[in-house]
Amino acid sequence: MNIKPSAAIRKNYNEISALCKITKEPVFLTKNGEGDLVVMDIDTYSRRESMLKLREQLIAAEEDRLMGRKGYTLEEVEEKMRKAIHEATGERGE
Repeated sequence: MNIKPSAAIRKNYNEISALCKITKEPVFLTKNGEGDLVVMDIDTYSRRESMLKLREQLIAAEEDRLMGRKGYTLEEVEEKMRKAIHEATGERGE
């Protein structure tokens, strides 16, 4: 875990930026000895956001399954995808 005082961001922006990019980890900034901000590079942030969204979708799907809601078989999903591709491209989905 990388922890820096908040003044470090003003004095050492490039160093903190490089640290975030190299480690792919957030840097925690403190103010008066207390946690204040978290800084991370944009690629790491985007990956984390995508992962969180995927996890939310998986949890929702699992909750639906546990509640007995109807799901789709692999064959049904494939057929829906073929139809969607056909509609989007005007091509025949085989």
